[in-house]
Amino acid sequence: MRAPGRYSATCEASPNIALVKYWGQRIPEYNVPYNSSLSLTLDGIATRTRVTFDPELPADTLELNGRPAEEGPRADVSRFLDLFRERIRRPWHARVVSRNNFPTASGMASSASGFAALAGAAMAALRLHWGLRNLSRYARRGSGSAARSIYGGFVLWRAGRRWDGTDSYAVPFRGPDYWPEFRDIACLVDGAPVKSIRSQEAMQRSVATSPVFARRQRELRKRIGRMKAAIDYRDAASLFPLIMEECDSFREVCETTDPPLDYLTSASRRILDEVRAVNREAGRPVAAYTHDAGAHVHVFTTERRAPALARRLGSLTGVRETRILRPGPGVRWLRSAGSEDPPVKLWGR
Repeated sequence: MRAPGRYSATCEASPNIALVKYWGQRIPEYNVPYNSSLSLTLDGIATRTRVTFDPELPADTLELNGRPAEEGPRADVSRFLDLFRERIRRPWHARVVSRNNFPTASGMASSASGFAALAGAAMAALRLHWGLRNLSRYARRGSGSAARSIYGGFVLWRAGRRWDGTDSYAVPFRGPDYWPEFRDIACLVDGAPVKSIRSQEAMQRSVATSPVFARRQRELRKRIGRMKAAIDYRDAASLFPLIMEECDSFREVCETTDPPLDYLTSASRRILDEVRAVNREAGRPVAAYTHDAGAHVHVFTTERRAPALARRLGSLTGVRETRILRPGPGVRWLRSAGSEDPPVKLWGR
């Protein structure tokens, strides 16, 4: 390391939406999942994070979306930065300034983009010359799905088998330009609550209590293989039913957890019903829904159908806003023009 001083870097990362879900941890301490997963990194929504390590700081600080963060998120960030302090063998604290241009803690994968951006900024600030695979391993320690946001486009997160999670990381499957007609309509619904139970706790409840969790685990390897083949051939008619099948399987696990986990609102369910109606009217699969642990819903379709479908979904009662998103890039590092909090246009506010 260089002589003591301030070490700063800014990194931006996009959230990803899982086509095959990660739900359940084999090694909770390291955020190692039971199953591999497949996701799409999105363009147009992002977390931008600046990290400044300063040997003179008495403690870590976190500013989130323009306000000092509550103790819970600040402690999570501090524990995550401990991984980097252990690596460099220095007790330096950091000032972290982070901003999302999309809703936080509501099923839009803000933790994925947040910890991916934090990992990238911390790595660059400390001049650690890691490859993206190692960065994916570290990002996973903050939030499991952050491992996938390191890469753009369609991404595979390998669950791994080792006890310490060193073989659990994401790899790129097909880049953001591989399927240029692919679109995601992100649907924000009214009354989407901030999650009262953290996903890490909720998924372990499912592992322990859901009677269908084991069955789903047996199905996933074949489902991932079929999805990868459909993506390879850019075959929407084959891919879309698989995405909905997987989403329904995930939701069944949540709903059979004790006590049940129900992340959807009435508006969320209207979107699911509307997508089913669209496919019936077309006589073939032309769209697919999915959602993570939250009320907002993503609807996949093709570029030609996206504008009309977005208007149709946006007209549903309780749908506040829709946005058409393309496959997006992986992490990117920004050159700051002197500002420690680069401005980001907020969406959904």
